[in-house]
Amino acid sequence: MLHRIKTILNKLYWRLANHYAHCELRGLGVEISRDVLLIGLPTVTCVHKSKIYIGAKSTLISSSHYTPLGVNHPVVLRTIQPGAIVNIGARVGISGGSICAAQSIEIGPDTLLGANVTVTDTDFHSLNPHTRSLADYTQIGVAPVKIGARVFIGTNSVILKGVTIGDNSIIGAGSVVTKSIPANVIAAGNPCRVIRALTELELRPPQSC
Repeated sequence: MLHRIKTILNKLYWRLANHYAHCELRGLGVEISRDVLLIGLPTVTCVHKSKIYIGAKSTLISSSHYTPLGVNHPVVLRTIQPGAIVNIGARVGISGGSICAAQSIEIGPDTLLGANVTVTDTDFHSLNPHTRSLADYTQIGVAPVKIGARVFIGTNSVILKGVTIGDNSIIGAGSVVTKSIPANVIAAGNPCRVIRALTELELRPPQSC
């Protein structure tokens, strides 16, 4: 009986916490679908004249209780320049990830980001040592990032500026992706390289019952 009461109270707590997190994100200017599941409160910064979109039925996990590997920190969603866009598609899963855009980051539908993945479209600092400490994005490398549909990115991977990852591809854990990866492949390493193509069997949709 006590276990059943605890389960009911726990579900009620997370339902209320999810509602509170939705209100917080909308208050910060995030456009979020009503059926997005927020487990824990993400860390969000949406600067003036920028946009963050979170698509239908996506799940953002900011609590280690609800993901097997745990997370190093809450999900971080940030735009750092006016005009920047973070566009997270439908049914995307993010666990403790950091998504930071100075220009544009797009994540396609049904894509999964393993625990503590980082995605950024900027170098954050200039290559010039005399201006490196200045946040002057006219002097800092910036290029859009696009992650396709049904991509899986393994835990602790880092996706850097200018990268496109094609549909269905898999990025191995701990990879540092500095160049674009085509669709339908497995890639891994630092720097990340294609290991092999996915087979027809691996790409085949499951048979309906």
